[in-house]
Parts: sequence; structure tokens; C-alpha cells
Amino acid sequence: MNTANTIPGRIRHIHLIAICGTGMGALACMLKDLGYRVTGSDANVYPPMSTYLAEKGIAVFKGFDARHLEESPDLVVVGNAVRRENPEAAAAREKGLCFCSMPQALNHFVAAGKKSLVVTGTHGKTTTASMLAWILQAAGQDPSFMIGGILKDFAGNYRLGNGGYVVLEGDEYDTAYFDKQSKFLHFDPYVAILTSVEFDHADIFNDLDHVKQAFAGFIAKFSDKNCLIAKDQDKNIDDLLAGKTARILRYGDHPDSAWRIGNASVNPPWNCFEIYHHNQRFGAFKMRLPGAHNRANALAAAAAAHQIGISADVISNALETFSGVRRRQDVRGVKNGITVMDDFAHHPTAVRETIRAVRPFYPDGRLIAVFEPRTNTSMRDVFQEEYIKVFDGADRVCIRKPPLLAKIPENSRFSSEKLVNSLNDRGIAAFYFEDTDAIINDVASTAASGDVVLVMSNGGFDNIHERLLEIL
Repeated sequence: MNTANTIPGRIRHIHLIAICGTGMGALACMLKDLGYRVTGSDANVYPPMSTYLAEKGIAVFKGFDARHLEESPDLVVVGNAVRRENPEAAAAREKGLCFCSMPQALNHFVAAGKKSLVVTGTHGKTTTASMLAWILQAAGQDPSFMIGGILKDFAGNYRLGNGGYVVLEGDEYDTAYFDKQSKFLHFDPYVAILTSVEFDHADIFNDLDHVKQAFAGFIAKFSDKNCLIAKDQDKNIDDLLAGKTARILRYGDHPDSAWRIGNASVNPPWNCFEIYHHNQRFGAFKMRLPGAHNRANALAAAAAAHQIGISADVISNALETFSGVRRRQDVRGVKNGITVMDDFAHHPTAVRETIRAVRPFYPDGRLIAVFEPRTNTSMRDVFQEEYIKVFDGADRVCIRKPPLLAKIPENSRFSSEKLVNSLNDRGIAAFYFEDTDAIINDVASTAASGDVVLVMSNGGFDNIHERLLEIL
């Protein structure tokens, strides 16, 4: 099998199968910026990614067809959504073309010769990696990065810098049809952050133990030559680190951790907190991102930055000026005193922490939580009971029927109606909706000045944010 181990030394033309994904699109742009001729294909070619690629001068074919490889590109990069029987994947094999996965290409073309700072974990990867990239930029390190969200400060999710560091979001999802191991196992971390370990991605992991096996493989990479910064008071992380002799620093709230949060307070728009390093006060910090979970993300980024010699003053300035990440507590607009906020939360833990974070920043109105179960995990009944416990901070909860239930076996499907009934039994005003239009009509008729409408989904949710702002 041709893989990245056999990437030829002379490459001019690179073709990406499934180019319109967030990571693949970013890789395509990086390769174009590096001077390669780049083409690609995807089943669904639509804005904003299609427009962005076109502006870069990248030709994108709609649909998959063996004829797209007639020019025999020097390298084919295969996205992880591509199946073995995909006509272009099959053609690449039949023609004997060199092909590889996205992380293999990222290593070969972007990370080579740089020290990799890798952020992993079930939750908080994108925000933590974005904070770290911004800290490096503030420190004059001119970093490269590829991250799974749009950084507002950079207006993109990738950057090619001339500095010695590259920040990578390390995903536990599998790599490609020919490589079922987690993507993060391809990276060689100089410093890494592990934020959390929970069950997720029910479409590829059987259970929590299966997830832990993947992270165990990542942790096995560490020795005294590199450093792992791992969240404290996480039982699954504790289990994975038991007996390990590698260089590991813990962070969080535990008094014995190398890095911990001290006094913390909310003074809108600021989230204020102290950081202690080995029980010595490292500094006082503030940022506009709300919540204890974002304080933990900032703490991890600060610990990693300190590890490569960045001062507390630079870290403080960077956190204070950090604009955040699109779709992470992202205010999309305010109309008639009603704030519409977009968030990527879909796992029960993320939903709970997002609600907890937002509530203190808007004390004068109601918090209306709008939730769309859309991921392969949230549309399954694995977290049916867990979701009952995570909406307690909301004044009104709107739950949409999962839009893609046909993908899930009937006996394993999540029930929005059942969740709504359970929430009402807990005394939470919860309502079930068949479609997005019904939610928009309900919110438009019930929201009042001072309220916050917190929309949580990992998808576009039928452009609910803009449509709400229009009707409000």
C-alpha cells in the first residue's frame, strides 16, 4: 500500500479526495500556499468552503469520479470520510498512485522540522489550541497551526508561519479507510495537552474502554524528552497515567497539581482568575471567554506556553486580547435586547459546562437553551439519561428532533420527546420541536429583552442563528 512513508521527493500536483471538510480544506490551502498545484473533489461542494477554495485558485470537482485522476497527480490525500470503494480511492490504488491520509500529509509538508504542540482530549481541544496559537503569536514566535475551528484573531483555522513551533489539534477520530488508528497517533509532540477523556464518537468506538485504548497509545509516546500536560481530577486520565514515568504535569484545581487556578470571579465582560505554578503565584489573568471550563483551557495553554519559555506577562496580554473561536460561545448578534449565541456543544458534558459558563454573564434575563442532537453519538441513546442532568441552568429548553435519525438503527435512537418529558419532570420548562421552523417561531414569540438564546449544535442547524436575528 502506498502511504506517506513513500511520498516521492518531487511533487508538483496534489489531489485531495473529500476536500471540503474543515481539516482537508485547510490542508489544501496550506499546500497551495506552499507552492503546489492543488485539486480536489467532494460529494457536497457549497459555500463557504467552496468559495474559499475558489478564491485560493484551487479547482474542485463536484462528486467523485475516477476521471478526476486522469492526470495522475503525484500525491493523493484521502479524507477520513472516504470509503475504500470510493471511485477515486479505487482509481488511486489501481493506477499505483502514491496516497496518504490528512495527518500524514500534515506531518510531511507542515510539521516537518518544527516542534509540535499537540492538544488532545474529548473536550476543549479547539479553544485550548487556539489560545496557545494566539499566545505564541503574541510572543513573536510566528507559529504555524491547524485547528478545528475558525480563530477570530486569524480569520481562519490554519496558518503557515516561519517560527519553530506548530500547534496541532489532535483528534481521536480514525485516520482513513486504510488506517483506523486515531489521527493524533501520527503526531510527534514536543509538548502536548490532554484536556479530558470521555466516551464519544459512538460510530467508531465501542465503549469508554475503547476510547481509553486510543489515548493510551498517545500517552505511550511520552518520555523525559517531551512533556504531557494533563488535566487533574479526571478519573479516566488518572487511570491512563497510573504507573507512567514520563514527564507529566497536571493542571486544574487540585492543590497538589503543578498548575492550578486560584481565586476566580466573573466581572462581565471579564472572566478573572489567578494561576499558581508549583504553589507560587504565577499571575492574575482575565479574558472574555466565560466559564470554569475556559479557565481550565487557558490554564493548560499557559502551562504549555511557559514550558517553551513564554513569560507570564505575554500570556496575560494574549489571553486578555484573545477574541475566541467561532461557534464557541459565539455571539452572532443582538436584536431588541435579545442575544443570539452559537455554540458547538453536543456532548452532555459540553452542554452542561456551556450553560454554566454563559449564565453568570447574563444575570438579568432568561437563558433559553436550544439544542439539536446531530452527531453520530448524540443521535444514539447512549446519553439519553445523561442529557437529563445538563440543562439545569436554563430557564427554557427547546429540543429539536434529531435531523438524521435514519442513519441510526431504530433500536439505538435518541428520543428528544423522552428527554423533554424527563426535563419537565425535573421542573425544567422544556419543549419538543419537529423542525427548526417551529423553534424559530416559538423563540420569536417568547423571547424578551435581556434574554440569551443559546443555540447548541455541531451542524449548521438550518441557519437558525441568522433567521432568528432577522425575525427578532
